[in-house]
Amino acid sequence: MTSPPAAPGAGGRPQRPKSKTGRPDGGTTGRRDLARHARFAEISPEVGVLDERAMSQALADDPAAFELLAAMTTATDENLRAAAIRLSASIVLERARAGRPSMRGISRLRPVRGATDGDLDIDASIEGVSAARSEARPVAVEDLTTVQWAKAPTAFAVVVDRSGSMSGPRLAAAATVAAACALRAPQEHAVLSFAGTVEVIRPLVSDITPAAVAGRLLRMRGHGVTRLATALKAAGEQLAPARARRRVVILLSDCRSTDEDDTLPAARALPELVILAPDGDHEQAAHLAGLAGARWAAIEHPLDAAAALDRLLETRVTA
Repeated sequence: MTSPPAAPGAGGRPQRPKSKTGRPDGGTTGRRDLARHARFAEISPEVGVLDERAMSQALADDPAAFELLAAMTTATDENLRAAAIRLSASIVLERARAGRPSMRGISRLRPVRGATDGDLDIDASIEGVSAARSEARPVAVEDLTTVQWAKAPTAFAVVVDRSGSMSGPRLAAAATVAAACALRAPQEHAVLSFAGTVEVIRPLVSDITPAAVAGRLLRMRGHGVTRLATALKAAGEQLAPARARRRVVILLSDCRSTDEDDTLPAARALPELVILAPDGDHEQAAHLAGLAGARWAAIEHPLDAAAALDRLLETRVTA
């Protein structure tokens, strides 16, 4: 079977795929284009300069200013581009930490001996307290048992579309999701990018930091075709050796595959698939999700990605 049929448009007719050309390979954004944003002049008053205080104020006034920062990660000005990537990586990590999910419905209580956090389990601690008294010594932390909420382990494979339709804000959303997964499953999470070929940015088990992964995603430039089936198969291969009980592939893409491939069988073969698509360009993503039994959401703003991921993961758990 080849790629899923095009999503139906008005009148029931299949929609023609939108262009996947994007910017030319390695294309950058000049100051003239960046200056179309009302606050660019105060944020970057001269070539090579990014005023972080002004950027922080702009974000406080209007969170949409992050889209300007994301656009600056593609700046022709190398110094400005590098500064924007560093600041963007820092912001997406902060947002990912703030948006860590509660994962309600999959937690269970577990007793822990000698821990300094959690709720004291009086019944389970009696033996340790009695032993301390019989030995005429103070009760130590090691004598006590606390109860903590233990989350069922989850392994993630984040798959990022780096084809021609990718842009600064879309890559920023991808970086946010990758950072969020690093915080949720620090031991087992993989990050892959794809266009005509698949690149493993972080294998399932690695000591690569979330900041390094976020920075690398923000430095990507979208170009090329979209071999979606190959990417989904590679994600499944990354998750195959995972020890976690729950294994989730998170796809950031408009899902407009440009090649005839086996996208639908590849999607259906995954243990769990979540799709995050760009707002205003999600018809094919919704169509694929419906056919494959996946869950999906449209991302309106890059920094909304972690919260959208949280909702989708909770939907699966509490359904």
